[in-house]
Amino acid sequence: MQLGEEIRRRRTFAIISHPDAGKTTLTEKLLLYGGAIQTAGSVKGKATARHAVSDWMDLEKQRGISITSSVLQFEYEGFCINILDTPGHQDFSEDTYRTLMAADSVVMVIDAAKGIEPQTRKLFKVTAMRNIPIFTFINKLDRDARDPFELLDQLEKEFGIGTYPMNWPIGSGIDFKGVFDRKERQILAFGDMHKGQMKLDAVKCDITDTAGLDGLIGEYARRELVSEIELLDGASFDFDLEKVRCGKLTPVFFGSALTNFGVQPFLESFLELTTPPLVRNTKMGEITPEDEHFSAFVFKIQANMNKAHRDRITFLRICSGKFEREKEYLHVQSGKTLRLSQPQQMMADSRQIINEAYAGDIIGVFDPGIFSIGDTVCDKAKKVRFEGIPTFAPEHFAIIEHKDSLKRKQFVKGVEQIAMEGAIQIFHEPNTGMERVIVGVVGELQFEVLEYRLKNEYNVEVTRNNLPYQYIRWVKNPGLDISSLNLTSDTKWVQDFKGGDLLIFTSDWNINWALEKNEGLILEEFSRE
Repeated sequence: MQLGEEIRRRRTFAIISHPDAGKTTLTEKLLLYGGAIQTAGSVKGKATARHAVSDWMDLEKQRGISITSSVLQFEYEGFCINILDTPGHQDFSEDTYRTLMAADSVVMVIDAAKGIEPQTRKLFKVTAMRNIPIFTFINKLDRDARDPFELLDQLEKEFGIGTYPMNWPIGSGIDFKGVFDRKERQILAFGDMHKGQMKLDAVKCDITDTAGLDGLIGEYARRELVSEIELLDGASFDFDLEKVRCGKLTPVFFGSALTNFGVQPFLESFLELTTPPLVRNTKMGEITPEDEHFSAFVFKIQANMNKAHRDRITFLRICSGKFEREKEYLHVQSGKTLRLSQPQQMMADSRQIINEAYAGDIIGVFDPGIFSIGDTVCDKAKKVRFEGIPTFAPEHFAIIEHKDSLKRKQFVKGVEQIAMEGAIQIFHEPNTGMERVIVGVVGELQFEVLEYRLKNEYNVEVTRNNLPYQYIRWVKNPGLDISSLNLTSDTKWVQDFKGGDLLIFTSDWNINWALEKNEGLILEEFSRE
């Protein structure tokens, strides 16, 4: 198969939602259709349950929540699909933000009873900034749900995006009869005998066939459906593929991931409507996926996925060309040439060595300690450099110290490796070492994850003392003597482990004081390479 053909069959997308909207359940069912797994796992934190494939970390299995993004690749009807399953919990949102940078489209899962929830709002804003296609799966129709028109109206008003329902629900909860396919003008009927079944046969039934519809879904449901479809056909947004592909119109699907209902029609429509790999921006201009020269960027690093080897895996999103095993590539930031001899296709924490991969694919490579989030790897014959991925400002801070002085080396290694993943940020006060580390996180649960991982992966127990600071700013004045600044007594000067200067504050008032009392001081809320 030619380079262009391989790339055009790639589909790389992220799945986002508020916690418990059914994101990981939907991911599992998509994997079932691709034959990647044989049995969908439970996503609840029960010791005896099968766990979701994408929730591979021990703590995820105990808590029943997604803590880290997972990469899952499988084949389906000629497409090569790369799914990025992201954490829903807001405390792990920075991992999600970075992962969204690697996606070409997004599937947004919404609980039909709850509608749009806070974390969905945040993630949508990040997605919308890139103008990439957004597909909406309104989930849990097998439970009591809000009025579907109300859900569409909420999407349009809160997100400022057009909606086009690809199908339409017939009731919900105990009265859920199925969905009406607007394009094919047929009904996919739901019943107890269908629950869990992978594929259902649609019943073609014209909307004017009163007797046929009455026999299929009942007179009351038929009257409601006819009225609602007439309203949709006359008053809703027109379908426009160009608007879908630039993120201005979201196709909406109704279904139930838990029972498999509506998942296959969604998958097949999604693959038809979404885009192959997109053009990417570099500091030298745009680069197209079909450029014959290989290029990729690092969007995720994960230590200790394999407990037996204690290695670190760097996740690369390939943006152009073809990756070949054993070929030498340039690590742009260091200027070093690397031979990535063990590239891996990922299925959560399972891996398979591959010989080649193409634009759109996500691959894992062994990290000897050289990679950082946002780095570029490319063909030596054509040097490119992708724009850096923002480092978001942490909002919670604590001093972390090891309990056992004999385990200092393990402590330093553990904290540094976990920090390299981007889940935490580590700082120290000037002229101090690694005995006392200040850790900053976006969400407080990250402290628990850090303590758990240090104990279980590095055999180090730590003490944590929370600090009152809430804001951090990067100092962008080159060569500035920070000790000469006029600052409030509860403002602290810290440094990152690249030697960068930062200030942490307890309030907005203190930030304004620093700016007002120190003319020319430049503070930035996030850092980009």
